[in-house]
Amino acid sequence: FGLVSKFRGLEESRKQRQNVHSAVTLLVQKKDSEEESEMAAEWKETLETEREISAFMLELGIPAHLRGYYYLREAVLLAVSDMELVGSVTKLLYPVIARRYKTTLQRVERAIRNAVEVSWERGNPEVFEDLFGFSRETGAPRPTNSEYIARIADKIRMDATTGEKHVTERNRTLL
Repeated sequence: FGLVSKFRGLEESRKQRQNVHSAVTLLVQKKDSEEESEMAAEWKETLETEREISAFMLELGIPAHLRGYYYLREAVLLAVSDMELVGSVTKLLYPVIARRYKTTLQRVERAIRNAVEVSWERGNPEVFEDLFGFSRETGAPRPTNSEYIARIADKIRMDATTGEKHVTERNRTLL
């Protein structure tokens, strides 16, 4: 009789441990699922921001075939998340982009400058007037790389708070 009750006690103890283990497993899975959902939401938000940046850069007339287009998009994306990076593009921003694209910070700077120059010469002056308050038609010099990055990043951030979108049907097909 004593052995049977010990066996039953051990069996109940084993079942309790299994129940606890199952409950802990479910909690861990739920936490993992919540973290995955948060990561998916962050990724989706980043992708949407990237689309907004790309659409606005196309409005500015930056050709997507230029290497500087991709570097500039990355610079703006980083600046949108941390505007302090714009204060030191050569020491903070360019090295991050250079590492990501396995190139030098001089090449990053030159490619971005080229993209800015091309958009300044060929882009829509009205968009420049709206963004900078001046354009090549007013005889103003082109904006510096850091001005360009800062203004686009600020515009994207402000538009995100108001819900304004730059992805139109015309440039959606281009993205």
